[in-house]
Amino acid sequence: MTAPKANSETPHPQSPRPAYEQARDELTEVVKRLEAGGLTLEQSLELWERGERLAAICAEWLEGARARLAAAMAQRTGEDGDPAAPF
Repeated sequence: MTAPKANSETPHPQSPRPAYEQARDELTEVVKRLEAGGLTLEQSLELWERGERLAAICAEWLEGARARLAAAMAQRTGEDGDPAAPF
């Protein structure tokens, strides 16, 4: 059995999750490369898969941000009782 081919665009599974901005910027570059064309089918599939992983990372960051905002709003509502009050 042979080891999987190393891919410079795919981080090691144990590497830390990139920051939202880093994942978003890399996803933008992946989309540009796919849209530009001129890639082999295998290259296109590898980029597509990388783009899917990056999109999932961005979604996780955004969901975490939404949860933090909801928690902060709930805490603020509990403190002053008026969710529409500015700060």
